[in-house]
Amino acid sequence: MTDSPRGTPVQLTELRRSYGGVAALDGLTLHMEPGEFVALLGPSGCGKTTALRCLAGLEDPDSGTIVVGGNDLTKVPTNKRDMGMVFQAYSLFPHMTARQNVEFGLELRGRDKAARRARAAEMLDLVGLGKHADKFAHQMSGGQQQRVALARALAIEPQVLLLDEPLSALDAKVRTQLRDEIRRIQLEVGTTTLFVTHDQEEALAVADRVGVMSVGKLEQLAPPAELYSAPKTPFVADFVGLTNRIRGEVAGETAHLLGGSVPLLPGSSSGPSALVLVRPEGVRIAHDDGGTASVVSASFLGGHGRVIARIPDGTLVTVQVPNTDVTTFRPGDRVTLSPRGDAALAVAD
Repeated sequence: MTDSPRGTPVQLTELRRSYGGVAALDGLTLHMEPGEFVALLGPSGCGKTTALRCLAGLEDPDSGTIVVGGNDLTKVPTNKRDMGMVFQAYSLFPHMTARQNVEFGLELRGRDKAARRARAAEMLDLVGLGKHADKFAHQMSGGQQQRVALARALAIEPQVLLLDEPLSALDAKVRTQLRDEIRRIQLEVGTTTLFVTHDQEEALAVADRVGVMSVGKLEQLAPPAELYSAPKTPFVADFVGLTNRIRGEVAGETAHLLGGSVPLLPGSSSGPSALVLVRPEGVRIAHDDGGTASVVSASFLGGHGRVIARIPDGTLVTVQVPNTDVTTFRPGDRVTLSPRGDAALAVAD
């Protein structure tokens, strides 16, 4: 493989962008390390795609700065930014073969035919399509077309790779395979990458850090494990993974609930009464004829199971259990729930 850039730092600082008085970006600041893979995660309309489009130069921020590799690109046109882009729509030229699609950006940059051909072959091999170089788009599956789009984006050796919902048009199995391939390839070439998605599993699976956005603001930016286990805001706790809201009593840095106690994360409500946000795997469930909770449903989910139980105040609590235990719980069974002691976030009730 030819030498590729091993990553370029990216700094988005205080970006603001409004449409008709509605703020799509409200002071967004995001700094990416060289070679880092950052995923922006959030619901529709949160500003994640606007952030990517501002970095690409497809939209201009109302204010703020965009600095890539130490150069201020805020006012630089798209074609001068040296970005590789892959979108939800594969956007391949239908009259060109896979090889010709990958060569296209190199031709625009004046690379000679031999160099273009060698680079295209290299990139198609990288994405596992070396044997499909002469196929047209209609002769390839959706997953193969998106691999060609990725090869085309990487062929120009971009400073930054931008991925905007690149997997959302694919079926579940292909999505998972291509998601893992994108991460493998990104690690191999070392290109700084910004990945936009609304799918939390995708974001957590591939990114070095995940940024959760809401109404134009970055709620939290952290490694996946930290984001999941130590959410800083109720929005992050609710958006990333399933979360139970269980009423408890707060005393200092501890919350008491379900007959037990859990340590509280920074930023928790001081109580004394609060709703404690507890993950399904943070709750124990046990059969107990004298238990105060009752099973509502039990589901087999492949790698694990899920039981939903109702506690005396009417709250439904979701509990993750081993898949082998699912069939032991039936609707109406009396059970006891207790916290495992994982740190949780308390919010005012």
